[in-house]
Amino acid sequence: MEQKDIIEVVNTKANEWLNGNYDEDTKKTISALMNKEDHSDLIDSFYKDLEFGTGGLRGKMGPGTNRMNIYTVGAATQGLANYLNECFVGEEISICIGYDCRNNSKLFSDTVANIFSANGIKAYIFDDLRPTPEMSFAIRQLGCKSGVIITASHNPKEYNGYKAYWDDGSQIVTPHDKNIIDAVKAVTVDEIKFEGNPDLIEVLGAEMDKLYLDTVKTLSLSPESIKNQKDLKIVFTPIHGTTVKLVPDSLKNYGFENIIHIPEQDVVDGNFPTVVSANPEEPEALKMAIDKAKEVDADLVMACDPDGDRLGIAVTNDKGEWEIINGNQTALIFTHYLITRRRELGLLTGNDYVVKTIVTTELFKDVAIKNNVECFDAYTGFKWIADVIRKNPDKNYIGGGEESFGYMPGDFTRDKDAVSSCSIMAEIAAVAKDQGKNLFDILKEIYVEYGFSREKMIYIVREGLSGSKEIEQMMHDFRFNRPKIINGSPVILVKDYSIRKAINPISGEETELDFETTADVLQFFLEDGSKISVRPSGTEPKIKFYFEVREDLNKTEDFYNTEALADKKIEGIILSLKLN
Repeated sequence: MEQKDIIEVVNTKANEWLNGNYDEDTKKTISALMNKEDHSDLIDSFYKDLEFGTGGLRGKMGPGTNRMNIYTVGAATQGLANYLNECFVGEEISICIGYDCRNNSKLFSDTVANIFSANGIKAYIFDDLRPTPEMSFAIRQLGCKSGVIITASHNPKEYNGYKAYWDDGSQIVTPHDKNIIDAVKAVTVDEIKFEGNPDLIEVLGAEMDKLYLDTVKTLSLSPESIKNQKDLKIVFTPIHGTTVKLVPDSLKNYGFENIIHIPEQDVVDGNFPTVVSANPEEPEALKMAIDKAKEVDADLVMACDPDGDRLGIAVTNDKGEWEIINGNQTALIFTHYLITRRRELGLLTGNDYVVKTIVTTELFKDVAIKNNVECFDAYTGFKWIADVIRKNPDKNYIGGGEESFGYMPGDFTRDKDAVSSCSIMAEIAAVAKDQGKNLFDILKEIYVEYGFSREKMIYIVREGLSGSKEIEQMMHDFRFNRPKIINGSPVILVKDYSIRKAINPISGEETELDFETTADVLQFFLEDGSKISVRPSGTEPKIKFYFEVREDLNKTEDFYNTEALADKKIEGIILSLKLN
């Protein structure tokens, strides 16, 4: 579409808002955007409609069809309400609603509750902000048909979002996602029922918290180690978010008595005043916690993102320095512990399985296979891990994780669960200390037994319409001009999930990938054991590149040399693909 055509479309949509059933403040803001000489903000506000991606509805806050506001939230909710009433004719329908610490999250959650209740649907809403996994848990406990959490996870403060869930507590997948999008698109602003029915709104509080935390405690496998190490020094930060109360409460419920807080970061604040990014994947986000850990000589640092589904951890390494354990390593530690400890306790059934996402380290699978546990691959996003659980009701789920600092150690929630993960990670640290070790020692031992893997993720940000087209072109080029050699190693296998094919580039042989739906993801497997994954983000203006390289590690003392070799190999791959 030419620029002048885009401006025409955008102006038409903006004028519809100026002349439609929208509040006066919204109209004034839109008028100001239209009167600016630079139309880029106006274009970005209206050039497209927000749609559900891997994380649901997410965008910057403000007026417009491409922004988070009560009207886009309202249309999503009215569309979901219409769809629920179509799906469950004659049945009592209820929905659970949660929200995080972000600006406007309470406003949006109240808006959602009012709209559902106005459509004859009972709305359970928490009395205050809560972690995403508790909302997922509550859906299952209350027998709800659906759920909504208002959050933009770890995105910058300008963002908010809307995640829709189904009756099993997982985010919505095919075919419901596409059907809901269609239902939302059919909604006009005049059809949104903003006036709620108070009789159909019920507030949830401490009773649900207790039920959730008691269920989290059932995951514990080593209570004796916790008893021995009850004074384990744990520094915890919610980074201004929803886990400010629930994680410390869960750790105490497990038996830990020495939880050290960062008072400035216990303040609930959607502006995240103490960090540049409230993402525990970013080292800067853990700086205050690590500084506190140095001050008190702590054993473990843990941090959660604002909505309480991601976990970041830091421990001291062999050099006595505090080091953040990356998401792949975290998933590896969880999976190794949950499998091997269950084996020690005689709890493996012979019908057990774990789940990882396709961009997560292959070492995760190696640990499972060596211990006779099945490992499933799933697309990025815990809704696909939940989908595996849904399709395997007769098998025993042990745990599932992804590289982006998310893990789900129990199936009573169906989304990544930082409350459970913090509790189990503290338990693993207690077990390690019982043995005179820490988590870094455990990680090195896993590498010696199963092989060394090093991973890195980089991304390229391209904002707006032009950025979206550029990302699309990059994916096209990788797909149709596939590299034959990367960093001197031949490509021996290509997986293209957009056509669900595994392709041998040498013989041309193609085999089907066992996935029911397609995804815009490409993977290149090299002769030297490296794996490169490429995908556009479903929720952010990014294209992401995931690198995994393998090396041999014969003894723990060789860890740093092996790590340096692997880092050099990753840099070679980045250079070979001209991404630097």
